[in-house]
Amino acid sequence: MKMQRNITRGFALSLLVIAALISSMLIMPAWAGNGTGQSKIPLSDEEMSYLNFVREEEKLARDVYLLMYETWKAEIFARIAVSEQQHMDTMLKMLDKYGLPDPASSERGVFNDEELQGLYDLLVAKGDDSYIDGLEVGVIIEETDIVDLQEAIAFTDHLDLVTAYEHLIEGSKNHLRAFVDTLEKQGVTYEPQVINRELFDAIMALP
Repeated sequence: MKMQRNITRGFALSLLVIAALISSMLIMPAWAGNGTGQSKIPLSDEEMSYLNFVREEEKLARDVYLLMYETWKAEIFARIAVSEQQHMDTMLKMLDKYGLPDPASSERGVFNDEELQGLYDLLVAKGDDSYIDGLEVGVIIEETDIVDLQEAIAFTDHLDLVTAYEHLIEGSKNHLRAFVDTLEKQGVTYEPQVINRELFDAIMALP
């Protein structure tokens, strides 16, 4: 994105040269990597911070849902936990691409980020009260994920990260709808607690 903003002269000629080089496999776009699995363009401190946070935040979702499944034996938790593992894997690929260590602990329910550790502890305590509370915990997690991912997108110019975060947002929207629909089947009308009503209604209106 930054490179595009800096092109001021020789635009057509530059594009032809770049296209020819790419088609002949002499170069690759910078964001696609350098052939060693790592990106040529390093991340800023903010981008690294968000990437680490999202990796652990997806772990939080997976760990909570695994515990909720063990507690309430409801398939929705097991099913979405599998999806959250896939989200974790996506973030790990991004960390590997930029040569960054994995911040996520292999131990369930343990987080390096103190904010996420505190949130996990609060959520599992609430989810342990009842099946309904467990479902509401699921909605809160997905709402929070959407907000945090939108913020992560706003702080990066790397197309690969934007694409990965957008993919995770779509997954969170699907999970949110699943939890809200299940709550409605239990006779509960959920009111959004993290995202605004307009966004919540727009997500719920999607198929």
